[in-house]
Amino acid sequence: MKTRFQILIMGLAMFFLLGSAKPTFFAEDSAVAINKIKIEITGLSTVGKYNCSNTFAIRDTVYVNCIKKNTFNTDIKMSDFDCGNKIMTKDLQGTVKAKKFPNSTVSISDIKPMGKNYKCRLNFFITDKTLKYKDFILYNTDDKIQGTLSLKFSDIELEPPVKMAGLIKVKDDIVINFSLYKN
Repeated sequence: MKTRFQILIMGLAMFFLLGSAKPTFFAEDSAVAINKIKIEITGLSTVGKYNCSNTFAIRDTVYVNCIKKNTFNTDIKMSDFDCGNKIMTKDLQGTVKAKKFPNSTVSISDIKPMGKNYKCRLNFFITDKTLKYKDFILYNTDDKIQGTLSLKFSDIELEPPVKMAGLIKVKDDIVINFSLYKN
């Protein structure tokens, strides 16, 4: 009887000790401080390539593998994009309806490590449309985390600009590169 009681006490002690131990197979939570974001929209037209960008300072943190706060949201002012040419900038702002929809939103959630990079869910809200990507890859370098979206104007129900009675046409395909610069 005394031996059973000792085994029970030892078993309970081991259960509490091992039950509170942190498993070694789960990755550690980590935080990445962000100080700047750059968004680039690139594409082709009948007269060549174009590149419109928006860079802005922001102080925020991306939490990786964290249950408590694992979402990074940022608003992007569409009127702050610059295409290096006033006419092209005005065309881009007209195409994305910047007066009616002044901000777009990028939301990154469920951020998990994948080798040296990250896998996440990405929601991109532009005009009145939301594009959702379940297993979006974010590439990690020494100074930034970056991702690339390839889509079409028609995916977000927008018409690519056409100028000079159709002589200048913007192609439907666009690429959106975004970079989150680390501190």
